[in-house]
Amino acid sequence: MAEVTCEPGVGDWQKRIRLASERSQAAVGGMGAVLERSLGAFRTVKASGAEQREIAAAGRAARGAWRRGLEVAGWTAVMEACTGLAVQGSFLAVLAVGGSRVASGALPVSSLIAFLLYLLLLSEPLTALVTGAGQLQAGLAAVHRMQELHRLPAEPGEPAPAVPPDAGPATVRFSGVWFRYPVGHGDRWVHQGLTFSVPAGGVTAIVGPSGTGKSTIFSLLERFHEAQRGVVEVDGVDVRRWPLAHLRATLGYVEQDAPILAGTVAENLRLAAPEASDEEVAAVARLTRLDGVLAQLPDGTRTAVGHRGGTLSGGERQRIAVARALLRRPRVLLLDEATSQLDAANELALREVVAEVGRTTTVLLVAHRLSTVVGADRILVLAGGRVRAAGTHAELLATDELYQRLAAGQLVGTAHVQ
Repeated sequence: MAEVTCEPGVGDWQKRIRLASERSQAAVGGMGAVLERSLGAFRTVKASGAEQREIAAAGRAARGAWRRGLEVAGWTAVMEACTGLAVQGSFLAVLAVGGSRVASGALPVSSLIAFLLYLLLLSEPLTALVTGAGQLQAGLAAVHRMQELHRLPAEPGEPAPAVPPDAGPATVRFSGVWFRYPVGHGDRWVHQGLTFSVPAGGVTAIVGPSGTGKSTIFSLLERFHEAQRGVVEVDGVDVRRWPLAHLRATLGYVEQDAPILAGTVAENLRLAAPEASDEEVAAVARLTRLDGVLAQLPDGTRTAVGHRGGTLSGGERQRIAVARALLRRPRVLLLDEATSQLDAANELALREVVAEVGRTTTVLLVAHRLSTVVGADRILVLAGGRVRAAGTHAELLATDELYQRLAAGQLVGTAHVQ
């Protein structure tokens, strides 16, 4: 903390306490972010031999938070000390001036005693007032940080409606879509006039080299992001005109890393459909070939899966994620690398599930494995932010050079677009 004196006024001290409190709270938040990064990937940290570096980073963050907290305490202590000195100085001034007047006979002793008593009675409330003002500034700093969060743009929080069981599959259309991420990706356009149509029903696979925006298509459909130009439509309606909860109730989304929440298997399955009955859960489990996994768990669907599903294998987490999406009975099912952690037998089972679901639901599938996409009704090949070619597996093998290279490399996304 910088050198301080008792010269600034109370207003200056309050401002300094408030600024110091804001910096202290930001430092504590930074320390929490460092700890979350390390603890959220502690296996990776240990496997990489990075424990000491992460400990050092957490130590630096903790020391920074400590210094900021010390700065707040320092300014508060200075203000309280200066207030105490001011009160004591006032007492001495009254005593000196009053004593001289009493000695000269201009003031009776009783009046001097009265002034001193008044000053003593006022000193405690004044000290409490100044201390409270300092605490108020710390509280205002916290309020300011909460207001910063409140000012961030937020999605509407209306509840999601149930999708009617007879709604049927929906169409998907991208028309001249241009998109780039707002921060962290420079000025590179991920999509550059992306245009394609997906009919209702059936399985449509999306393939292409890494970085061509395959998963971004799903983010635009779910309105996690919005296109800078062009139109994204579901069932012929611009997604920006859909009520957000209704749009997401129409879509079932299985993410690439298949996140599982702490809790039981049943709680994870019912995350998107809390009113689903046990019979519906059992039916979806059979459909996704999850019933065999549930039979091996000690408490079935009531088995706790641990933090982020740590007690489950990657394949089990993916099957639970697929079952969770299907339990909501979506009209469009979005599968982002849904077979990446499955062995050959379970991948074959999931392909059968996808083919069966495709009879009643529009399925969009992003995959790098050739075995996952060969059975799709249609395949879209992305390159350079656009759809380069479309057709069945056999048609693309015969007509598209990029797809041939992707197929030759088992669609691992290592092909280079010329």
